[in-house]
Amino acid sequence: MDYVKYIRGLVGNNKIIMNAGACIIVNKSNQLLLQLRGDDHYWGLPGGIMEMGETPKETAVREVLEETGYNVKITNYMGDYHNFHKTWPGGDKAHIICFIYVGEIVSGTMVIDGDETLDLKWFDYSDLPDIDAKDHLDAIRDYYSK
Repeated sequence: MDYVKYIRGLVGNNKIIMNAGACIIVNKSNQLLLQLRGDDHYWGLPGGIMEMGETPKETAVREVLEETGYNVKITNYMGDYHNFHKTWPGGDKAHIICFIYVGEIVSGTMVIDGDETLDLKWFDYSDLPDIDAKDHLDAIRDYYSK
């Protein structure tokens, strides 16, 4: 079941609370993997909205695979981060509660599908692109400040 389509079919564009899972992935050069998202055309962490029956950790692992082509092993839990005022281009509104994990790539090959993912790149922390998602930006800052 596609939970987002289901719930939006009931509430339309009205603001709702949505749970998500996302993953911070860094390479050996301490660069961060970011995804140019197809839904809002902003850079952010690989991740997305939970489906019914999933844990936040399962969501993060599934979404990373779907959006990047990489299988990840979760190595740390960063915490829950909030984006209180998310609005997508189509007008849908939400308060996002995103459970952020740190992950390590264990297999796979980078895949850019042109739909959910428009681009994937490794960025130095000092040269991050525009990140609209406050929850992602807060988690990235916390990760690099530790």
